[in-house]
Amino acid sequence: MELLIMAAGMGSRFGGLKQIEPMGPNGEFIIDYSIYDAKKAGFDKVVFIIKEENYEVFKNTIGKRIEPYIDVDYVFQKMEDIPSFVNIPENRVKPWGTAQAIYAAKDKITGPFLVINADDFYGRDAYFVARDFLKSDRDNKFSTIGYKANNTMTENGSVKRGVIKHKNGNLLSINESKLEYVDGEIIATSLVDNEVFKVEKDDLVSMNMLTFDLSIFPFLKERMDIFFKENENDLEKCEFLIPVEIENALKAGKEVKVLDTKAKWHGVTYKEDTDNVKKSIKKMVLKKEYPNNLWEN
Repeated sequence: MELLIMAAGMGSRFGGLKQIEPMGPNGEFIIDYSIYDAKKAGFDKVVFIIKEENYEVFKNTIGKRIEPYIDVDYVFQKMEDIPSFVNIPENRVKPWGTAQAIYAAKDKITGPFLVINADDFYGRDAYFVARDFLKSDRDNKFSTIGYKANNTMTENGSVKRGVIKHKNGNLLSINESKLEYVDGEIIATSLVDNEVFKVEKDDLVSMNMLTFDLSIFPFLKERMDIFFKENENDLEKCEFLIPVEIENALKAGKEVKVLDTKAKWHGVTYKEDTDNVKKSIKKMVLKKEYPNNLWEN
C-alpha cells in the first residue's frame, strides 16, 4: 500500500519549512511519526510531494533515515504543471493547491492509496482504519477520515478544515473553510462562498487524510481544465483544493465514505503550536506508545 504525503507547502504561517522542525526526543519530525504509524499499519511505500528546490534537504534529512525501512519516492509540485492554455501571472508565488499536488503524483502511484499532510500528526488508529478500508473488497476507495472539530483547533489563530456533513457513513458534503475560536465557539467561514456559520465541537471535519483509487487522476485532470477556465480572472490567488474537488465528485455521483477514528490529532499551524506538539509526543513516548528513538527500533 502506498502513502502519499503532501509536503510542498511553503510554511508561511509557521515562519519556515515546518515539515523539518524537530518534534521528537531525538530530533524526529512529525513526518517521521506519520511514516512510522503507516508502516505499522502495513503501508510499504511513501511518495513525498515537495517543491523541487527542497529535494536535497528532504532527501538528506527525512529520506536518508527512513529509506532503510520503507520504499521512498518523490514528485515535484510545479507551477507549470497545469493546462497549456493557462497564462501564469508573473506575481504568482505558490503552486495551485492540494488537488494539483495530488495530481502531480499520477505517474508514481500504482493502486489505491492514502493521502496525508506532512505537518499533521494524525494518530495511529487512523492509519489502521484507512488500511482496512483500502484492503476491503470495495471497488470505490474514496474516503475521508473524520475528526471532531474541537480536536483539531489551535488557540493561536485560524485553521483550514473541510467541514463534513454525512449520513450512514456516506459523505454528503465537504465545505473547505477557515475555522477559529470566537468567544469560545467555533466559527467557520467557507473558502468557497464566504458563508459564515457555527461548527459544533463534535461535528466532523476532514484533515486531508483521504483515500483514493486511481480514478482520482483522470477526474482531477478533467476538473483542472474546468477550474482554470472558471478562475481565469483570479489566477493570482485561486487554489485548486482537494476538498472542493471531492465535493464535485459527490455531485458527479461518486460515493465517498466517512471513516471514524478514535485517534487524536496534533498539528503545527503556527510556531506557537510547536511546544504543545512536543509535549504531547513526549507523553506518548513515556507511555511507550512510541520508542524514544523512533528509527532504532
